[in-house]
This record gives sequence, C-alpha cells and structure tokens, in this order.
Amino acid sequence: MLPAYFAEAGINFAHLAAGIGAGVAVIGAGLGIGKIGTSQAEGVARQPEAAKDIRGGSLILAAMIEGAALFGILVTLLLSLKK
Repeated sequence: MLPAYFAEAGINFAHLAAGIGAGVAVIGAGLGIGKIGTSQAEGVARQPEAAKDIRGGSLILAAMIEGAALFGILVTLLLSLKK
C-alpha cells in the first residue's frame, strides 16, 4: 500500500533515501563537533597553559568531521541521481 501511494505521488525512493542519508550525515557531524567543543572547553579549564595546543587539535578534528559529513552528503545525493 505504501509504495503504491508514493508511486502515484511521483516520489522516487532514491530521493527519499538521499534526503534521509544527508540528514543523518549532518546530525552526526553536529554531534561530533559538539563533542569536540565540549572536550576542548573541559581541557582548557583543566590545563589553561595548553590552550593553544588543544585549540589547534580541535580545529583539525572539526575540519576532518566536516569533510566526512560533506562526503557523506555528496555520496547520498549522487546516488539519488543514479538511474
């Protein structure tokens, strides 16, 4: 019943799956970067003299997570375009 409804409405399951996949990638990246920020704040509070090192490492990790999330979104969108 459900697939017939989507077929009548003209909704492609690949586009639906791509939207869900992109959403999961963004949520995962947000949670990961939030965890990095929390850990950075705790580390600086415990050892203020190491703030530069902690900040640098946190920025590198956040950039890596952003790259992985962007790659995940790109893959899901490209798979939705495949016929």
